[in-house]
Amino acid sequence: MLRNYLLTACKVFMRRKLFTAINLLCIVLTLVVLMVITALLQNTFYPAGVEGKSERFVQMVMVQSTNAEKTTQRRGTLGYKLIEQYLKPLKNAELVSTTGLPQSVSVYQEGRVSDQMMRLTDAEYWKILDFNVVSGRVINADDVAQGRMVAVLNETTARKLFPGLPYLGQKFSANGQTFTVIGVVQDEMHVNAYADIWTPISAQPSSDYKNNIFGGFGAIILARSADDLPALKQEIIAAAKSVQYEDPTVFNEFHFWGDSKLALFSRTLLSSEAEDGDAGTLLTIIVVLMLLFMALPALNLINLNVGRIMERSSEIGVRKAFGATSRQLVAQLVLENVLLCLIGGAIGLAGAAAVLWWLEGSGLIPYLKVSLDLAVFGYGLLITLVFGILSGVIPAWKMSRLAPVHALKGNA
Repeated sequence: MLRNYLLTACKVFMRRKLFTAINLLCIVLTLVVLMVITALLQNTFYPAGVEGKSERFVQMVMVQSTNAEKTTQRRGTLGYKLIEQYLKPLKNAELVSTTGLPQSVSVYQEGRVSDQMMRLTDAEYWKILDFNVVSGRVINADDVAQGRMVAVLNETTARKLFPGLPYLGQKFSANGQTFTVIGVVQDEMHVNAYADIWTPISAQPSSDYKNNIFGGFGAIILARSADDLPALKQEIIAAAKSVQYEDPTVFNEFHFWGDSKLALFSRTLLSSEAEDGDAGTLLTIIVVLMLLFMALPALNLINLNVGRIMERSSEIGVRKAFGATSRQLVAQLVLENVLLCLIGGAIGLAGAAAVLWWLEGSGLIPYLKVSLDLAVFGYGLLITLVFGILSGVIPAWKMSRLAPVHALKGNA
């Protein structure tokens, strides 16, 4: 029986090529867009590789200060003093890294100038993040303590600055300082790992940065285990209450939070002061937008299926006249929809993989490395199948219950 259903479905698809192509296009485009967007979001918020310990660490970028008696408020990036004095002593933290935010710098080499992104780091940064070291070594505690003028490059920058030359030991000038290359790491685009050049945080012309509560730094705080994260987040919130501003008449209350990647993005986007950064709200918005996006082609699919089934009233009448039951007719029509969805799903999976491959090689997103999540593909295909079944069952059941004489006349 199933074999006959499949053969009939294939003949119907070939006989109505335009309908088949339009249906497949709706399914494929929906799945491709869904999978590409979801893969990029997952790569951003739940990364592996260099940020593989993300389930154990929180990050901090912004600090908010207010005055209880006034309406004054200030939001800014963390200063070195705040991290060293109030975050490094946290009891539930295994490691606390002070890292500068990526800054564009001009690199000078024998008459050539190129723009690169440079990040200041301490030794803890390289222990929390799992960079793949291609050659040489990364910045260590002694480099930071001695303020050595050394640098780590990613592979792309090393090839660009020193084509055809051994990378280690090469020198370049940036920010009026000369650095020596001590290591090369694999390209990475994750938020905490993104940079072209890394140098010790102490390799700066001035040490004034050490005295600032506000300043262009961020913190990555690693808990001893994922189970310790809730206690660590509470300790961070409590630590904000002990911060002392230089002039308490200006600001006397501080607020900061330890966030996951998703919570940090949500807090920044929604300007949230909630403990979780309103990450649940952001996820709800994303899911609703995706469902709305899928609803448009689904409605189109339903309309197409209704029209297709109505056009086949004569065929249905003939089959009923020869003894086909309503259940058999519904099963046949629904199977056609399901088979079409499965074919579209296979094409959509290949299409999404091709789009991601193109994105990786296009350079639109620097250093992008992302892979498809088969679980996401499964959910997307499941939703498409549900829409396909629903879009076929109702009109199919309606047509299957028509009297053969009416069906042969085309009366719906």
